[in-house]
Amino acid sequence: MDPEHLPVINNYLDANEPASSEARLSRMHFHDNQRKVDYVLAYHYRKRGAHLGHGSPGHSLAVISNGETGKERHGGGPGDIELGPLDALEEERREQRDEFEHNLMAAGLELEKDLEMYEIKAGGSIAKKFSAILQTLSSPLQPRVPEHSNNRMKNLSYPFSREKMYLYNIQEKDAFFDNATRSRIVHEILKRTACSRANNTMGINSLIANNIYEAAYPLHDGEYDSPGDDMNDRKLLYQEWARYGVFYKFQPIDLIRKYFGEKIGLYFAWLGLYTSFLIPSSVIGVIVFLYGCATIEEDIPSKEMCDHQNAFTMCPLCDKSCDYWNLSSACGTARASHLFDNPATVFFSIFMALWATMFLENWKRLQMRLGYFWDLTGIEEEEERSQEHSRPEYETKVREKLLKESGKSAVQKLEANSPEDDEDDEDKLTWKDRFPGYLMNSVSILFMIALTFSIVFGVIVYRITTAAALSLNKATRSNVRVTVTATAVIINLVVILILDEIYGAVAKWLTKIEVPKTEQTFEERLILKAFLLKFVNAYSPIFYVAFFKGRFVGRPGSYVYVFDGYRMEECAPGGCLMELCIQLSIIMLGKQLIQNNIFEIGVPKLKKLFRKLKDETEPGESDPDHSKRPEQWDLDYSLEPYTGLTPEYMEMIIQFGFVTLFVASFPLAPVFALLNNVIEVRLDAKKFVTELRRPDAVRTKDIGIWFDILSGIGKFSVIINAFVIAVTSDFIPRLVYQYSYSHNGTLHGFVNHTLSFFNVSQLKEGTQPENSQFDQEVQFCRFKDYREPPWAPNPYEFSKQYWSVLSARLAFVIIFQNLVMFLSVLVDWMIPDIPTDISDQIKKEKSLLVDFFLKEEHEKVKLADEPAQRSQGGGNRSRRSRAASSAPSGRSQPGSIASSGSQHTNV
Repeated sequence: MDPEHLPVINNYLDANEPASSEARLSRMHFHDNQRKVDYVLAYHYRKRGAHLGHGSPGHSLAVISNGETGKERHGGGPGDIELGPLDALEEERREQRDEFEHNLMAAGLELEKDLEMYEIKAGGSIAKKFSAILQTLSSPLQPRVPEHSNNRMKNLSYPFSREKMYLYNIQEKDAFFDNATRSRIVHEILKRTACSRANNTMGINSLIANNIYEAAYPLHDGEYDSPGDDMNDRKLLYQEWARYGVFYKFQPIDLIRKYFGEKIGLYFAWLGLYTSFLIPSSVIGVIVFLYGCATIEEDIPSKEMCDHQNAFTMCPLCDKSCDYWNLSSACGTARASHLFDNPATVFFSIFMALWATMFLENWKRLQMRLGYFWDLTGIEEEEERSQEHSRPEYETKVREKLLKESGKSAVQKLEANSPEDDEDDEDKLTWKDRFPGYLMNSVSILFMIALTFSIVFGVIVYRITTAAALSLNKATRSNVRVTVTATAVIINLVVILILDEIYGAVAKWLTKIEVPKTEQTFEERLILKAFLLKFVNAYSPIFYVAFFKGRFVGRPGSYVYVFDGYRMEECAPGGCLMELCIQLSIIMLGKQLIQNNIFEIGVPKLKKLFRKLKDETEPGESDPDHSKRPEQWDLDYSLEPYTGLTPEYMEMIIQFGFVTLFVASFPLAPVFALLNNVIEVRLDAKKFVTELRRPDAVRTKDIGIWFDILSGIGKFSVIINAFVIAVTSDFIPRLVYQYSYSHNGTLHGFVNHTLSFFNVSQLKEGTQPENSQFDQEVQFCRFKDYREPPWAPNPYEFSKQYWSVLSARLAFVIIFQNLVMFLSVLVDWMIPDIPTDISDQIKKEKSLLVDFFLKEEHEKVKLADEPAQRSQGGGNRSRRSRAASSAPSGRSQPGSIASSGSQHTNV
């Protein structure tokens, strides 16, 4: 059949081409516009070094028709190296296509190849357009770094092995590993190397602990503020990340990971996601606050409190020196309380509980995505265990134990063993050896917690005594509550900041005396102790105001006294929620401002200045090269040593508690957290780039125990907010009154409903107001509680309203907690931990690796068989001679491969 009369199928049509006659003609004809296209043969050809990223629009694969293209290399992860001869299978397919097409031309058909390059992407046209719009809008926010533009492409990689050198695309030995990977390899060697002269000490950390060395650190890539156009990763990070002027830009997470390692990269990725999640919660919090401002004039209870015609005569706030007072004098407090104590706060509490769940779920997804692109999903358990070496303190403790039990012979026997033989999972210290450390830990932690509670109680005593003292003076009597509250909160803040530093040092000391075997165990135990102590320290004053203040006051005529003449303090007439808001805001803002400005900025600069002055004043030999420009290792030595990420994580975890635990009382907490974190990201970035020695690049899959702490705080926040709404605020009493006791279904009369009567003639002798200047004679005074009136059969006992409100509060806590927990579990179930596209790509990558290795083994066997086949056809020699000649040749070929591979070991 004449091929020109075959049906035409052309898959090269482009919808974006102009619909001109010339274009239509060219699309239907060969490039000469003469011969008509009757049939199309299409095939894919993968570029060398490209990664099959089907299933995700974010990870597309560019393919071309003829494969005639140069290699395109993308940066792989440290330790996971780009494969070279990835397309050996495609070469075989190409040969088969060439043969088939040659046969077609021999049959009389004419063929023409069309060079076309396109991307395989998932998603429809709407998704593409939406993605393009987002990319265009966010382009000014993207940092100008090379890795950022290619962060959606991933090369097929495999952990490096010298036994399989033939697998890797080694184009330049010096650039095969990046600087972070090279330093990690050296650090691994330093950790594994023993020193027999130092009691067979294992690793550089032990030598530093024994003061044999002072420090060990990798070098920075260069100066971050060097003049000129020469660029390095450190300078690029400083310009695009570690300056306050680029606060609006996204973080170059890939470059951070490349320079500092996966552990630090995950921290900044987590901090960036947390900060971005604070944006919607801040918007909702501002809306809730504005709702309180807009409805303040419509709030009936505050209007009743401010109405002077109601004339609610209240009982004295203290004995003797305090007089009767009108409830209308607390009008300002009542109106301010409505800003945070309104129905919108209940909705906001539910929203924040779901927000915490969605944040954690999105972090798990982002962590999995980063783990895939950073080649962390293939870390084997053996590889993780190989990074765990005994701490120097643990080795010293074991040596002391053996010396004590068996004498020097046992120690000499231990030192004679190779360090590798000593690296096992068995803990050589029994519970008896650790019991003194555990006992000291338990006693010390209990003592520290008791100390914190004692300080909180001391501040309570200060508030009570100061309020009583200020009430004696007529000039200060009107501002007693404001003065006492403000000064007490400032005292709490100062104490919290001081104890934070003390508890951090104590937690480290307590962890050291436990003698954990590995650095990971040491870090986890340190984190748990420090978090427990700092959590109790930061939140004890807030818990007191939220759940204990005003609960154990008693009633007029039967007050509870702390000391002789000093009554337990009461809440303000509008409730304790306003004071809780003040306490929370001052402590949160104070910790953020002072810790950021003084501890994180000022203290490191003072240390650096002190170290510089010390080096200059120390006597030493004159150096003829001293006037020359200092080397990079000298510049890095003057920087502050890197001590870990625990302080950075701890600061953010405590802030996360402020944002979630008591958000019902302070809806603006996410706003202040967001403003702080915008600065915190650049502050930490500047500290890592300019003020600290370069940390060792550490590979890790996740953020470790910090995720469990975050998850625990998220669940605990549901319970706390339920009790804050039910117990601290007036939300439940208002609902009970409106639907059970109100005559018209409104809140009119609510204030009178919450106030009980007391006969002033029943006040104890010596507690009556002295020289009362109240306008009218008082027979009954009012106090806030649900109690029977003096004329009832059981005067001053809890009324039915009290039990109704109490049961409603408990019911609300149960319903709120179960509802929010159910919604959180539902959100957790609806959002998969592993993104679907990442899961598909992991499976495809494993399949590609299996196919690749099978192909490589097939090629090796084929190469090994070729010399034997040639020797068998070499002539009419004896069978014995041919067999003898083929055997060495069959062995020599793999030997030559191994030899050529070994040439690449000196990287």
